[in-house]
Amino acid sequence: MIFTLSGRIEAEHLEELQRVCSLEAADRLLVLDLKDVTLVDRDAVKYLARCQANGVQLENCPAYIREWIERESGQNGKNGRRNR
Repeated sequence: MIFTLSGRIEAEHLEELQRVCSLEAADRLLVLDLKDVTLVDRDAVKYLARCQANGVQLENCPAYIREWIERESGQNGKNGRRNR
């Protein structure tokens, strides 16, 4: 199942995105296509990092979002300290 996302992904959108993804992801590979995403906030990045950790594929992920996800994922394993 591929969901194509576009525009902004912000905290107020996450509840609906989680709901839709959980309904569709039961027994299928879930892919989020982020090609047309223009802006995300920190809550969205944390959500995308959790999705990826749970096996959701992020396709066409803009470089700045990918780097932010990697930084957020790295922080989780270091007691909240930032990678330098």
